[in-house]
Amino acid sequence: MGSEFFTSRLGKCVGLNSFRSYLSEFISTFLFVFATVGAGMASRKLAPATTSDPSSLVGVAVACAFSLSTAVFISANISGGHVNPAVTFGMAVGGRMNIPTAIFYWISQILGSIMACLVLRTMTVGQHIPKHPLPPEMTGFGAAILEGIMTFGLVYTVYAAGDPRRGNFGVIGPLMIGLTAGANVLASGPFTGGSMNPALSFGAAMVGGSFRNQAVYWVGPLIGAAVAGLLYQNAMCPSSSPDSSRGGVSEVGV
Repeated sequence: MGSEFFTSRLGKCVGLNSFRSYLSEFISTFLFVFATVGAGMASRKLAPATTSDPSSLVGVAVACAFSLSTAVFISANISGGHVNPAVTFGMAVGGRMNIPTAIFYWISQILGSIMACLVLRTMTVGQHIPKHPLPPEMTGFGAAILEGIMTFGLVYTVYAAGDPRRGNFGVIGPLMIGLTAGANVLASGPFTGGSMNPALSFGAAMVGGSFRNQAVYWVGPLIGAAVAGLLYQNAMCPSSSPDSSRGGVSEVGV
């Protein structure tokens, strides 16, 4: 019985529509990481001697907000527009998608992030891919808590923006999701880098050649996403339909 159930679930992950979803997640994550990491590289290029310039932080936050809004918008009707393994995890924990599909989403998102960082590294000779080093005043535990809280807010916004009681998702949903991410970057950029996205951190770490503190950007966001998914699904919107093969709330995520 268990094997038949798993086979049935796995069968839903290999159809043409599923591959469209995976490709959509790859493309949208690629575009998001390319813009966000590229903005960080551009700020360092313009002010190489400045490590704490507020304008650089604002520039990265704006790039994050706009690129994430766009990435969600272009992929929402195809894959749900997750663009983030933490969001996918939150949707799976909340019962909005099955585990095999979530795994394929993760693979697509991570590959998209790695490819974006590779393109940036190859095309900008002599430039380093910006990673997320922790400052001396931050511990790994504290950074994970901070990333978890921010990801909780992001995933909670994803659920709220896609709540079917709000009607059509439209353009406002992706914009609200992007603004939430941008605000979090402004709040935490100097402390953790404001990732909220394990794929973003993993791609930059792999291409940049350093996995130091990588656990911070997986453990914190995944826990925060799980809490947001469970809370919204069971307490705020318990009557919404579970298990969407494309993974989003009302066919949308981030």
